[in-house]
Amino acid sequence: MRSRRVKLLLVLAAVLLVAAGGWVVSTRLRSPADEAALRTPPKPSLVTAPVERRKLVSTVVVAGTMEYGSPLPVTLAGVVGGSDTAQRATRAPQPGRVKEGGVLMEVNGRPVFAFTGKVPMHRTLAPGAKGSDVRQLQRALRKLGFGAPRTGVFDQATVAAVRKFYARRGYEAQQPTLEQRQQLDTLRKAVQAAEETLLTQRKELDRGHDVVPLKLKLDNAKQDLREAEKALATAEKQEYTPEDEAKLEAAAAAVRAAEEKVLAAEQELAAALTQPTPAATTTPAPQPTPVDTSLLDLKLANARADLASARAALSRAREEARLARAKRLTELRKAVRVAEEAHASAEQALRQARELSPVRLKVANAKRDLSAARALLAEFSRTHGTTIPPGEVVFLPKLPARLHKAGVKAGELVDKAFATVTSSSFVVSGSVDVTESDLLKEGLTAEIETESGRKLPGTVTAVGDKAELAAEDKPQQQEEDGPLSSEPVLITPDSMKGLKGLSGATVTVRITVGATDKPVLVVPVAAVITAADGRPRVQVEVAPDQTKEVEVRTGLTADGKVEVTGDLEEGDRVVVNSA
Repeated sequence: MRSRRVKLLLVLAAVLLVAAGGWVVSTRLRSPADEAALRTPPKPSLVTAPVERRKLVSTVVVAGTMEYGSPLPVTLAGVVGGSDTAQRATRAPQPGRVKEGGVLMEVNGRPVFAFTGKVPMHRTLAPGAKGSDVRQLQRALRKLGFGAPRTGVFDQATVAAVRKFYARRGYEAQQPTLEQRQQLDTLRKAVQAAEETLLTQRKELDRGHDVVPLKLKLDNAKQDLREAEKALATAEKQEYTPEDEAKLEAAAAAVRAAEEKVLAAEQELAAALTQPTPAATTTPAPQPTPVDTSLLDLKLANARADLASARAALSRAREEARLARAKRLTELRKAVRVAEEAHASAEQALRQARELSPVRLKVANAKRDLSAARALLAEFSRTHGTTIPPGEVVFLPKLPARLHKAGVKAGELVDKAFATVTSSSFVVSGSVDVTESDLLKEGLTAEIETESGRKLPGTVTAVGDKAELAAEDKPQQQEEDGPLSSEPVLITPDSMKGLKGLSGATVTVRITVGATDKPVLVVPVAAVITAADGRPRVQVEVAPDQTKEVEVRTGLTADGKVEVTGDLEEGDRVVVNSA
């Protein structure tokens, strides 16, 4: 019984195996007609997309960098300290926060302070100085609590505030240099010398000296007057100077030479026009060949032009000689008048000296010299004392600020911008293609997205030249094959909160340049075609593989979609392309 079951199972397995093999063979065997049918391309069909109703928002994407804004290169207005020696940085600028009265750097061991002010430092502030720069310094000192006045004058109260400020920062305010002290000493000695001279002249007055120097001065004045009058008389008799006569003779010779050339040219032309008459014969004489006188006509015209030029040159030479003579006579007459005045002055001085004694005049002059020396000493003394050299203060538009980049290192000469200062506010600097720059303008809203996905609202604050940053911070783009292909743009975040850690970070900005007020019908840009008449159209599917053309008007384009109006409804399918 058991063997029967086994045999039955074996028979069933063999049948199943044969059936499976037949099925496999049947699936792999195809007729030529089947193979041709499989290789026939599918029937062409239309690729369509639905007409949608939604709001469109057009944006310009900018890849930029988050950084501090309003970069300003900072330079020294002059020397630091009172010496004109080489300005060398002894403590380099350090990036970081800059506050009112802060030390930006040290030059030759002297500080460079930062204060708020719109008027740039441009001179040494010394006692007695007045102006808006002094007023803004006083304002900064008051803000720091040093009690400077509001006078706009660098007076003693301001000097006291400056000294306190320097001392609080660990420095000594600039005192007079060795050269200034020497100059003060020289002025004091000049006063002493004037006092001694006055005393000497007073003693001479008491002894009664004569007036010999004034007589000698009068004799010299008489001699100068005689020589001036003699020179004038000679010039009035002489029409031209030898130099003018030589110029006139040369000009006249040129006229004569030109006249000779004209005469010669006229004779040559006349000879050419005169031809001999042939003798009478029975045989008719041939017609004479016309004479070409164009060259001789040209030569005569040139000769006449040269003559006209020579005559004009002679006229100019005569006029110049006349003007030169008039000028010469004017100068000589003036010299005579000056000599007459000097003679009269010498006569009057001698007359007064004989009446009053010349030493009295010396005493009066000595008094005036003493007064002038004392005035100079007083003027210098008013400006002598504590000063602020032009390089020791830098006025910045707004503080606190941030020193972004140092331009010098310790030991280097300070002969250029030594630092770049920025505001404490952040901006995003980037660039857009010139084809998109026309879409941007100040005031457009933007969305700033960080690498971590954080999104911040912002506003476009500058485009193009206004957005250019300092060259040392942003290397200029170089285009060897043509002009620049991009325009810079600045975007300012609406809030600065939490941005400190993003300095130097790369961000993506999406600037909204256009949007529809409400949902509108939109189709793919590829669905709009321009007909031969120049009007845009779309193909609307009305049945399988059947379409109709619908004229539309296009509007805003964004994200591959375009706003359309026309005989369309939401849900209609428009042909994108055919396949």
